[in-house]
Amino acid sequence: MIEGIAAYPAFTTALNGLAALLALGVVTWVLSVIKRDVSIVDSVWSMLILLGAVVYAWALPADAPRTVLVMALAVVWALRLCAYITWRNWGEPEDRRYQDIRARNQPRFEWKTLYLVFGVQAVLAWVVSLSLLAALSSARPWGWLDTLGVAIILFGIVFETIGDFQLAAFKAEPQNRGRVMDRGLWRYTRHPNYFGEFCVWWGFYVIALSAGGWWTVVSPLLMSILLLKVSGVTLLEKDIAERRPTYRDYIARTNAFFPWAPKS
Repeated sequence: MIEGIAAYPAFTTALNGLAALLALGVVTWVLSVIKRDVSIVDSVWSMLILLGAVVYAWALPADAPRTVLVMALAVVWALRLCAYITWRNWGEPEDRRYQDIRARNQPRFEWKTLYLVFGVQAVLAWVVSLSLLAALSSARPWGWLDTLGVAIILFGIVFETIGDFQLAAFKAEPQNRGRVMDRGLWRYTRHPNYFGEFCVWWGFYVIALSAGGWWTVVSPLLMSILLLKVSGVTLLEKDIAERRPTYRDYIARTNAFFPWAPKS
């Protein structure tokens, strides 16, 4: 930042956003203890980020040129992702990833998840939301970078939505039980949903960049690391080839993340 973060006009608003996200994290934690299912944090992830955007938009000038469009895109992204994950997980047992965390953190796992899962996710969501803060707080006029950012965001939302729909339709067919999904977008990338998320957050950063928030590059960088190295590709594929041997062939012919023609 040019004058340091303490001098940034939206600094107090950013801290208010962090407080709101932590509060929602605590509420979600309480629900997880009642349900004995930490997986609900996945449904709330996008709502944490959206809550940050709502706090920023509420506190900052309403006549900022990007307010309406950035908020509309954030709402569409967040509600779609929350609805899909909630529908996908409805009636299912706790996700295997969280079962592993539960097994490693006994006793008093319920208390530990307050900071190990919900606190950490709230802070990560806050960092990701900083691109939205920069976009919503600037009075700079709309420019070509804004238009480019919107196009990238829309592409990402459509890409991940198609990928999720194709996978859900594939799993709904009984004859596909135990088979690897390698059709549609999944023929070109093993994780079209993650690639779509990647596009969405680099798109929001392009808008933030147009608004003067170059420093918020930490937002898409963090999201990229999460998708590629932490809770995304690396974690999901850690032992999948051992559990599903046919997945090895899929790995051999299909890019992990960025879409490309399958290898012969």
